[in-house]
Amino acid sequence: MAWAGGAAYLLMVGLLVGGAPRASGTVHGVGSLLAVSLLVGVVRRNPLPALALVLFGSTAVVAGTPSSVHADLSVGYQGQFLSFLAVDLVLGFLVATCARRASTVAAAVSLAVQLLAIGVFAHGDNLTVNVVIALLAMAASCTVGLLSRERREHAAALRSQEVAEAVTAERLRIARELHDMVAHSIGIIAIQAGVGGRVIDTQPAEAREALRAIEATSRETLSGLRRTLVSLRQADPGATASERSPLAPSPGLADVDRLAASTADAGTHVDVRRSGEQRPLPADIDLSAYRIVQEALTNVVRHADTARCRVAIDYGDEELSVEVVDDGRGAAQDGSARGFGIIGMRERVALLNGHLSAGPRTEGGFRVAARLPLPARIGAPVEAR
Repeated sequence: MAWAGGAAYLLMVGLLVGGAPRASGTVHGVGSLLAVSLLVGVVRRNPLPALALVLFGSTAVVAGTPSSVHADLSVGYQGQFLSFLAVDLVLGFLVATCARRASTVAAAVSLAVQLLAIGVFAHGDNLTVNVVIALLAMAASCTVGLLSRERREHAAALRSQEVAEAVTAERLRIARELHDMVAHSIGIIAIQAGVGGRVIDTQPAEAREALRAIEATSRETLSGLRRTLVSLRQADPGATASERSPLAPSPGLADVDRLAASTADAGTHVDVRRSGEQRPLPADIDLSAYRIVQEALTNVVRHADTARCRVAIDYGDEELSVEVVDDGRGAAQDGSARGFGIIGMRERVALLNGHLSAGPRTEGGFRVAARLPLPARIGAPVEAR
């Protein structure tokens, strides 16, 4: 279909040259310029052959203009070489879409053909005017093509950067979820396994209780891992129906009591205190607050060497406050060098435009406190002004 347009273009050029021999150069030029619309398909698919066709057709139109018209300078000013504007249009598209080397060669060939045609068929002052016009028209078309190419390349670079940033953000999110989920469970399992190993001969009932705690924690961790993996696979178009099954709800602050119970099984009693109006929270805030408490309790179990800690959750009007405090041995720094726990907490809070403080207390122990902004509640009373 595209090459049918090329054949139609050549036929139109032949009609202009042979069918209207006494028409002015302007008529020939305008006709040739309009005829290039027949080459749209060829230009899109094969811009280089399209440029060759337009160069041939435009040169044929100029060469086919009657000699009596060439002698009329006014007609030369009006449009003797107007058909070469079609060449410039195709050249601009070629510069915008093709490789730089091919564009440079095409521009050089187009300029040489145009200057040669102008030198042969223009006369006197008409020669200078047409050379200047040809140079300006070609420079304008190449400039527009270069600007279009640069804008397209810039847009592609921005898209690539956005994709890379999205991939990095998703990797960090998955890393935080896996760390917060697995680190707490493995810590509980390790402690329970140690207890069971020490008392298995002397206190078999307590050893069985430790094994039951290990089993329950392991099952919960496997469930969480499966939920994470299914969430990742749901983006795969080839996922099976079972993999696309509805996910179990993500944990939230409502599960802190259960988290405290599992921590107590590991030997650290957790005192959970809630204040403010307890209400449903946005899923991202609810999950992040739970993960912060979970990671803080994991650090208490692993590093604090204490039998008690306190979790305080305050449902404020404008922000949610979460605090985990223990009276253990504390730390010399915020713990960031030990692993990724506090780093992950800081990332979670930063994504929600909140604030996190984590560090040893002057009176002993360690404190983790997070403040997460809450969206305005629908139907909340508005103060009169």
